[in-house]
Amino acid sequence: MQKKDIDWSELGFSYIKTDKRYISYWRNGRWDDGQLVEDNKITISEGSTCLHYAQECFEGLKAYSTQDGGIQLFRPDENAKRMQRGCEKLLMPTVATEKFIEACAQVVRANEAWIPPYGSGATLYLRPYIIGIGDNIGSKPASEYIFSIFVLPVGSGYKDKLRPVNYIVTEQDRAAAHGTGAIKVGGNYAASLQANAEAASRGFAGCLFLDPVTHTKIDEAGGANFFGVTKDNKFVTPYSPSILPGITKMSLMQVARDYCAMEALETDIYIDKIDQLAEAGICGTAKLATPIGRLEYRGNPHVFYSETEAGPVITKLYDTLFGIQTGDIEAPAGWIYKI
Repeated sequence: MQKKDIDWSELGFSYIKTDKRYISYWRNGRWDDGQLVEDNKITISEGSTCLHYAQECFEGLKAYSTQDGGIQLFRPDENAKRMQRGCEKLLMPTVATEKFIEACAQVVRANEAWIPPYGSGATLYLRPYIIGIGDNIGSKPASEYIFSIFVLPVGSGYKDKLRPVNYIVTEQDRAAAHGTGAIKVGGNYAASLQANAEAASRGFAGCLFLDPVTHTKIDEAGGANFFGVTKDNKFVTPYSPSILPGITKMSLMQVARDYCAMEALETDIYIDKIDQLAEAGICGTAKLATPIGRLEYRGNPHVFYSETEAGPVITKLYDTLFGIQTGDIEAPAGWIYKI
């Protein structure tokens, strides 16, 4: 397959129209078989619930080129399960895991020319989403839905993949304590836009949110989970009902245990005790694992390992997980789906 004429090393995380996308409709109580289409525009009713009542959820995952010329997905079953939980919370029809994975495979195969080559550092990003559509009014579930997946080649979430970034702690909340924080819905991201914009205006890469109940414990960033490495070499990451259960975070915990011989814990991380962390970072599908160099809280800056280079543990975690994703390191059972 002839690849597109792209400078893969210069890719960021921006929309690029690729050749095909997958789309399936829920009508009369069932999903249709779905199909691949060229048009990247969808037409929906002005009464669609996704426009008025935020009845929508989405996912993010990647396809990777391997050294032997293969293509593989990383833990797509976990993305399917998380989307199912989101649909259940918002009273939308779920997509079966088998349908979800097969739809991902179809759209990846149809856009093979857009998949960055092995060794480029770039990947193919998949964005599945479900939205409520149709002629609706009133705050209630829709009677029709769209399930679609589009793809685009991306580089690292940040230009220099392991260069530390600086973050600030915001006083705003991303999600309510028992609201929608634990599912991947657009409203959570909309709620983080102002805080992140304020952080950017002050020269920070982003912000961290504290728990919405006490504002004493770190929850997560607007689009990524937080993690740290303690001075006694434990991998720690927050747990709360308002945090999105990240697949990258979950994977890094297992990598820490099985590949780095570390204890890995989901636990409270108090903002006034961050000096107990030797290294810290954010993790997610787009960024994988990015170190935080400096974190500012109420005007007080704290530097973790360094503001200019990644610490040794985060470097090893990043290299190991990316090696698994690209087929260079043997993966735990069930993590890889070959296209």
